[in-house]
Parts: sequence; structure tokens; C-alpha cells
Amino acid sequence: MPKLTEVSAMRALICGAGIAGLTLAWWLRRADWEVTVVERAPGPRPDGYMMDFFGSGYDIAERMGLIDRIVAADAGITALRYTTADGEPRGGVSYASMRAALDGRLISLMRGDLDRVLREAVPDLDIRYGTSLADADTLTDGSPVDADLVVGADGIHSRVRELTFGPERAFLRPLGYHTASYLLTDPDLADAVGDRFRIVAQPNRQAGLYPAGGHLATMFVHATDAPLTDNPRALLKARFAGMGELVDRALDHCPDDPYYDTVAQIELPSWHRGRTVLIGDAAHAVSLMAGQGASLAMAAAWVLAGELAKADVPRALPAYEARMRPFAEAKQRSGRRAARWMLPESRWKISLRNRLLGVADLPGGPTVVRKAMAGTASSIVG
Repeated sequence: MPKLTEVSAMRALICGAGIAGLTLAWWLRRADWEVTVVERAPGPRPDGYMMDFFGSGYDIAERMGLIDRIVAADAGITALRYTTADGEPRGGVSYASMRAALDGRLISLMRGDLDRVLREAVPDLDIRYGTSLADADTLTDGSPVDADLVVGADGIHSRVRELTFGPERAFLRPLGYHTASYLLTDPDLADAVGDRFRIVAQPNRQAGLYPAGGHLATMFVHATDAPLTDNPRALLKARFAGMGELVDRALDHCPDDPYYDTVAQIELPSWHRGRTVLIGDAAHAVSLMAGQGASLAMAAAWVLAGELAKADVPRALPAYEARMRPFAEAKQRSGRRAARWMLPESRWKISLRNRLLGVADLPGGPTVVRKAMAGTASSIVG
């Protein structure tokens, strides 16, 4: 009797242990791929920022059987409230109304908590922290790249993209804003913030505070075309000082190295070359202004895994891009339109924005918001 030939499992190297990379690892492992994940950070990153999770991400998390765990990580924010520097209310919206507008399919949670849920869903996954690509064929720990598929899921400043397509400057589209965030501990300040997302908005700058798992998290955005600074702490203190007691007290806690970056999108002529493919922010960052980076990351991972289940790598990669690109580009356009809405350049536009946002809390408001968000909340999941 002839001896049967054993067929080796397909091997994937995923660069980036964030939402895109972990979601793809879950789906590929389910299809019996051998998966190795490398992550340049020294370990899991528990912090990050709060995000509203809905649309494709919610739908895919349901298919993965993870939605209950994600719901359990909800940050418990009850409302978004705008105030003046003196603390006077200037509009806002309750999260109950926003959830009603999305038929209850909205969760607000820290990015690090979503990472944790996804990581726990593949408990025996081979993740090598403190490791990245040195070149196309070698990891920074000296190991050879031995894979049928190399995936760049390593964020907007992707090393995989740089090695495959060239310098970041050719593909980065700044939107004219910089953003910053950090965590702090201040019980008195936490009492003042409560369970709300408190935002002080002034022309071309905005500062926010919200509860985050026993801490407070900050969010700063300001309009600028300047290059990134070497001293973000000093810049934040200078740019946002005088925006009221809450903001000034938050600035007192600013660390020496807060997260600080350009608000930007990535635009590439192609997302794949040879055995290498990009997903998530590495391929199509939509920016803070679009607010759906996590959902798009999960969507890209789901689409790519689906195409790999139907065809070999050379045919699956262009099929993935053909399906995913129009969806991602629509979200990018939405993000560009939303930028001036999120950070108005005049006081009257701030007032108008706040009033329009409050429509959701009026009788019939969720229905109006649902219609307005029909495109924004669309899902790639059929």
C-alpha cells in the first residue's frame, strides 16, 4: 500500500500583537494554521485610550463568541459632557441614547481591555515580545522568517510596511492635528469627573478626562501642522494651560513621555506584495477622527482569513484587498469629514456641534441619529 504524504500546515508570521494581529491569529488558528506573533513592545500594553466599539467589530466579536467578555469590559461611562473652562455645561449626550441609536450594539471600553480579551481567546498562542522584523528574512532576535505568509499588523508606523513598500512619509496623510493621552491617579479629580467623559472644548483645541479602570485617562487634541516635538510634556502644558481647573490639574500629572502623535491616515497603492500583506492601521489607518480603527482592524483580519480559507496565498491576498479596500476607504473619507466636526475652529461651530449632539437625548432622537450614522456604523459582515 502506498505511503500517504503528510501535508504540512501553513505557517503565518504576524507582526503586531494588537487588535488586528490577535484577531487574525484567532481565525487562522481555527483553520489549523501554525501562527507566530512578534510584537516590538516588551509586553502586553494594558493602557491606550477609550473607544466606542460598534459596527463590524461588534459583529465579528459575536461570531468569535467573545461579545459577552467584551461587554463585561465596558468602561461604565454614562455620558459625554462638554463644559467651558469654568465648568459650565455646554451640551453633550448620554451613552444610553447613543446605544439606543445603534440598537444596543455599542460598547465603550479601553483599547487595552479589548487587546486582553482577544489575547485570552488564544491562550497558547506563540507571542514573542520585544521582537520585530530586522529585514525581510530575519527577526530582530536573529531568527529566520520561516513562513508562508507575513502579515504587517503593526500599526500606523508599521515596520513591515516600511520594509515592503518604503518610507512612511510616502504614505502618511496628516489631517492637521496632533493628539496625546496618558493615565493618572487623583482621587479628588476622579470624583469631579465621575462616570462621565468630560470635555473642555475651545477653538482648535480640546481636552478630555474620563474614568479608566481605577485611573483617569486624558485625551488632548489640537490643530497644528508643525512637526512632532521632542518634548511633548512641555508642549502640552503650554498649549492646554488655562483651560480650567480640571485640565490644569490633569496637566500637573503629565508624565515625561506621554503618548503623543500626529492624527493621520495611511494611503497605499497596494496592501500586499509577494507573501507579505498589511492589515489594520498598517494598511488603512482611518485616524482618531473616524473612531473605528478597532472595528476596521477586526474586519480586515476576518476578511483576510476568509479569503485564505478559499484560496492559496497568491490568490487570497488580492481578493482580500479587493473586498476590504472600498470599505476602508469609505471610513477614511468619513474620518476626514468628521475632523472639523470633532475639533471646530470657532466658538459658534463648537456651540452648533454641542447642540446637534444633544439631539440624541430628545424624544425620537435615537432614530434621527441612527439615520445620520447609517454609513458610519455600516458593517462588512453580511
